[in-house]
Amino acid sequence: MIGGGIAGLVAAREFAVAGARTCLVETGSGLGGCIARHTVAGLALDCGAESFATRNPSVSRLVESLGLADRVVTPQPVGPWVYTRRGPVPLPSAGLLGIPVSAWSREVRRAVGLVGTLRAGLDDVLPRRIGTRDWRGRPASLGRLVRARMGSRVLRTLVGPVVSGVYSADPDQVDIDAVAPGLRDALTREGSLGKAVGSLRTRAPPGAVAASLVGGMAELVLALAADLRARGVQIRTNTTVGALRREGGHWLIDAGDTTLRAADVMVCTPGEVAAGLLSAEVPSLAELVPPGAPGPPGAPGAAEVVLATFVLRAPELDSAPRGTGVLVSREATDVAAKAMTHATAKWDWLREAAGPGRHVIRLSYGRAGEQTRLPDSDDEFATLALRDASRLLGVDLDAEQVEGFARTEWPGSLPYPAPGHRKLALAARDELRQRPGIDVAGAWIAGTGLAAVVADSGRAVRLMLTRTQA
Repeated sequence: MIGGGIAGLVAAREFAVAGARTCLVETGSGLGGCIARHTVAGLALDCGAESFATRNPSVSRLVESLGLADRVVTPQPVGPWVYTRRGPVPLPSAGLLGIPVSAWSREVRRAVGLVGTLRAGLDDVLPRRIGTRDWRGRPASLGRLVRARMGSRVLRTLVGPVVSGVYSADPDQVDIDAVAPGLRDALTREGSLGKAVGSLRTRAPPGAVAASLVGGMAELVLALAADLRARGVQIRTNTTVGALRREGGHWLIDAGDTTLRAADVMVCTPGEVAAGLLSAEVPSLAELVPPGAPGPPGAPGAAEVVLATFVLRAPELDSAPRGTGVLVSREATDVAAKAMTHATAKWDWLREAAGPGRHVIRLSYGRAGEQTRLPDSDDEFATLALRDASRLLGVDLDAEQVEGFARTEWPGSLPYPAPGHRKLALAARDELRQRPGIDVAGAWIAGTGLAAVVADSGRAVRLMLTRTQA
């Protein structure tokens, strides 16, 4: 296994469970990739992914198999808000990626106004083919689909902030099939986008759409690492793979001062690293990686995400004035952040750990295709983030209330799937799988989100083992 993020850890476990002698190589000093933890004002907090989607059961099953089922928690049901140019409004609860089930609900009317609601209502009478293809006949982006069927106000006010918050991307640059599998088919079947979203929600398992673990998602990484060691998996950190080549019936992996020999290899690194290691085998992998790595213009981008985490002494936030957090519309020019999570309002375990009157707020900065100029100084950045938090929460916060602050940078951490990405990914993988004992995994090819990565990594290993045994 090359890469010790969540994809590599899951893949290594699949091999070990199958009885294969397994080695995992990671260039950094720790495991987990974008699942990480830091300590702020005495609180152990996630500084990367903080939850997982439950509509795809892959992470839930993994958590249960690791004996963590009793630590699963769901968010408080107060819901998030969206910050628009007209101010903050609650995000409609019935929807998918901000796409509402009904344009006529009170929440939608409040968010987009009467004109926006009337335009969105046309979705019910438009021909079902409208918005699914661009003028060249190619699959349309998510933004084009929403704009064609429900109008620009729904796109700007509801869908844009959600997609930006989840993928750090513009909906016009996002592949429908990658971020909302089954949505186009449901539209064809149901006849309207709203009904299609309703159909997908009905088919999803009941309950909250997201969950986490007591102690944060870093608990999953700790449990996986312990499980791998218990199964005899060799873990090598601080080891960079410089080259990967086929020789005879094996793959040779140049790992620092050592050359490893393996029958099967899963490359679970970021996309640009995987494309570089496999450039001689499958050049088309370069088309799937962010700009700046090998690949043509217009390939999927990756935003540099910067997080600002505060621990505040602020009893005035006890009422959770903006629910579990706020997503920010691009049109709201008075706020630089793209999203804010009120973590102690979202997770009961964290509120209890923080204690009365103490709150954890996390703001996120950075969208693909935008140059967000943030102060180099941590003090100046904290001042900017605290000002943003005050506007988003509707509560005046000052520096004297700050008990702890941390800045976390994730350069290129969120590659987003541009239109056509899924088709390119399937084609590149099919080509790669013509070679014996080699495959790739990770968010850059599976899609953003722990559920997508965990499910894809497991499938890839099982397919490889099936091919090896055939």
